[in-house]
Amino acid sequence: MTPLSILDLSFIRETGSASEALSESRLMARKAETLDFQRYWVAEHHGMPGIASAATGVVIGALAAATNHIRVGAGGIMLPNHAPLVIAEQFGTLEALYPGRIDLGLGRAPGSDQRTLRALRRNREGAERFPQEVLELLAYFEGDESKTGIIATPGAGADIPVWLLGSSLFSAELAAALGLPFAFASHFAPQMMEEAIALYRERFQPSSRLAAPYVMLAMNIISADTDEEADYLASSRRLYTAALRQGTPGRFPPPVAAQDLPWGPEISRQFDETFSTSLVGTAERVAEGLVSFVERHHPDELMIALPIYNLAPRLHALDLARKAGRIAGLV
Repeated sequence: MTPLSILDLSFIRETGSASEALSESRLMARKAETLDFQRYWVAEHHGMPGIASAATGVVIGALAAATNHIRVGAGGIMLPNHAPLVIAEQFGTLEALYPGRIDLGLGRAPGSDQRTLRALRRNREGAERFPQEVLELLAYFEGDESKTGIIATPGAGADIPVWLLGSSLFSAELAAALGLPFAFASHFAPQMMEEAIALYRERFQPSSRLAAPYVMLAMNIISADTDEEADYLASSRRLYTAALRQGTPGRFPPPVAAQDLPWGPEISRQFDETFSTSLVGTAERVAEGLVSFVERHHPDELMIALPIYNLAPRLHALDLARKAGRIAGLV
C-alpha cells in the first residue's frame, strides 16, 4: 500500500479572488477527508498573485477547523523567511488546537524573489544557515532549553512530524543526516529526483523521530472522464508555468484549446521535462502511470497536486485520482 496525499497551492483563478481560492481549498480538504487521503498540505509563496496560501499557518488552521481527522500541514514553510522560534510557536499552537493532525514540512528556498525577500526583512544568508535553523527548531520542539536558552510556548513537547522538502541533493542529504522524512518536489522539478532519493536512502541515519528512510514524491494528476477533456484542463497549468518561466507570474488561467496555446517548440520541450511526473487522462490511464511510477521509484507515499481551473472538475479529479489509486492497487 502507498498512501496518497494532497498538495494544494490555493490557486487564485484569473476571474476569482483570494477569498474564493481559500474557500475552495476548504471544500477540497473536506472532500479529501471523505476519500481517506492521508494528509492535505499547503505551501508558502510570497508576492505571487495567483497563490492564496502566503500566510501558510493561518490557512492550515482554517483547513484543520473545516475537517475532522485528516492530517493538515505545510508543504512547506520556507524556514529562511522566519525565526525558528516563531515557527515553533505557530505550529505548537496549531498542534495544541488540533492534536495529532499537524505536519510541518520545511523548505530552504525563500519562495519569492529578492524584492519580496527584502520586504520580509530576510537576507540571502538565510538559506546558508538552513541546517542550523532546522536544528534550532527541532530543539524548540524537544523543549531542550540547554540548546536554545528558551522554552517555546506553545511548542515545547509538541509531537509534530517534521519533514524536509527539496528539489536538489542538499535537503536530501540533510534529511538523511538528521533522520527526518524527505519529500521531493517532483511535481515541478523532477530532474534530480532519482539521484536525490537514492542519496537519501543510502545515507539515512536513524533518529528518535524516524527509524528508517521515508520518501514522499509529488506529482500532478489532471484527470477527467475522457483523455481529451483532461488534456484540455491541463492547459491551465501549462499556461501558468509558461508565465512563471517568462518572469510574468499572474493568476491561474482558464484552459484553452491546444491550437490556442501561445508558444513554440522550445517551450514545449521544456514542458516535456517539467511535466515528466504529471499524469493526464482518465482514471484508468492515470492508474497505469501510477503503477509504472511506483514500480520504478518505490515511494513510501505519493502527494498529488490537481492544478485545475474550476472547482467542479477539480473535485471530480479528486474522485478520479482516488479511483486510479484503487485500480493501481495503491490504496
